[in-house]
Amino acid sequence: MNSQQIKVAIADDHKIFRDGIKMALKDRDYIKILWEGEDGKDLMHKLRIKQPDVLLMDIRMPELDGINAIGLIRKEYEEVKIIVLTMYDDQELITKMMEMGANAYLTKTTDPDEIYQAIISCMNDNFYFNDLVNKAVLLKLQQKKTARQFYPNPVKLSEKEIKILRCIAEDKTTEEISAEVFLSPRTIETIRQKMKEKVGVKTVAGLVMYAMRNRLLD
Repeated sequence: MNSQQIKVAIADDHKIFRDGIKMALKDRDYIKILWEGEDGKDLMHKLRIKQPDVLLMDIRMPELDGINAIGLIRKEYEEVKIIVLTMYDDQELITKMMEMGANAYLTKTTDPDEIYQAIISCMNDNFYFNDLVNKAVLLKLQQKKTARQFYPNPVKLSEKEIKILRCIAEDKTTEEISAEVFLSPRTIETIRQKMKEKVGVKTVAGLVMYAMRNRLLD
């Protein structure tokens, strides 16, 4: 990561919590608080005006909750890194939010140092996997014998598609992937979209989760 400021937005319906996060991050290197949203509707309105690099978002909010909001955000603002920051540590919910496109999942008891680490990691590596997320993903993988339960009709990807998928997981740009696999940027975009359709996911994060589950990144 270079020294450019990371624009961070906070969406939570409790002002005292938003104020606490702002206080925890105000003296951190590279961090700039861009705006704060008081509910899901306010969040979507402000996103249309100014997009942050990283969004810290609660799940339970009035007007529009985080579960519905994340779907809308991923359709319109794919580049925004989403860190779920909530009081819920339910493993089904964790896996669902990651599948829908979250880049990290933290509880509100998380130490400020780890919140900062998650922001930096999402900017550098696209994801932040802590013990909470790792355990949720592994538990779901272990249920009902194999990961095939998650994808009843597992698809076969070509060597080229797998190579592109690995590049995506490494957070490489379309231009970087293009140079590495000797295909035009437009072709890379087409292959990426076709992989989403083939695998049955809507986001790049969903593709990466699929790749992890099926050990395509080993």
